[in-house]
Amino acid sequence: MTQRSLTVRLLLNALVLLVGNGLYSLTVVVLLVPSGLVTGGATGIALAANRLTGLPTSWVMLAVNLIMLVVGWVLLGRRFALSTLASTFLSPLTMAVWEQLFAGVVLTDDLLLCTLFAGFGIGGALGLVIRAGGSTGGMDIPPLVLQKYFRIPVAASMTVFDLAILLAQALFSEREQVLYGMVLVMVYTIVLDKVILLGEKRTEVKIISTRTDELRCAILSDLDRGVTLLSSEGGYLRQPGQLLLTVISNRELPRLEKLVRAIDPGSFMIVSEVTEVWGQGFSTHPGAGG
Repeated sequence: MTQRSLTVRLLLNALVLLVGNGLYSLTVVVLLVPSGLVTGGATGIALAANRLTGLPTSWVMLAVNLIMLVVGWVLLGRRFALSTLASTFLSPLTMAVWEQLFAGVVLTDDLLLCTLFAGFGIGGALGLVIRAGGSTGGMDIPPLVLQKYFRIPVAASMTVFDLAILLAQALFSEREQVLYGMVLVMVYTIVLDKVILLGEKRTEVKIISTRTDELRCAILSDLDRGVTLLSSEGGYLRQPGQLLLTVISNRELPRLEKLVRAIDPGSFMIVSEVTEVWGQGFSTHPGAGG
């Protein structure tokens, strides 16, 4: 990778981090704060403090993030702390800007709409930050500390922390807001997973055949796709053979099926979807388009 392309990539990552944190804080300001919805993590703590004391959500979030940043630096190391540095400051700072620009703005009074769009906004924003190589920091840090020192699974402890924060807010929130808050957490978790795996989908095909050499030549010449031959062994008769592996675009699958049927109608073909492929002929680096 040349110095210029590296610089461009770093600038793009920085822009994505800014957009991701800006979208996250905008979602909190225009959807979560007016609706009274509850959520987990540092945002949930900041929202609870705002409703109890009137302190700006951005100030409380900055305080929580700074405390967690210090904890991460001491217990998880400098490298991890540096990865959380951007979100530690960007999210509260952009939130402070939105608080000034959109003070008193209410997009909708419909709790269901607020829940769904807040889930899309938060999940999409967190997915952008993670894909850009950043870390959300905040209340993600205690589960990592517990995992490092006590071997407690991150997913389990993170769920416990989120539930505790949700239940704490339930003490002074309406029942409907708490229930919708639980739906919100589920929605943004699903959206987050989808964004992290976002890419141009491809089709992976495995072919078991006695005529793998003919199939290999046909795929290379007719489809112009790479092929990998893997050693295999039949499970019943234990006969040795070869398994042919190739990755193609979704549109090329019908052409491949016709080739396989024409050359070896008795072959066994397994087709599966992959979310992203990178390398020669596809993306040039992880996270790029196909």
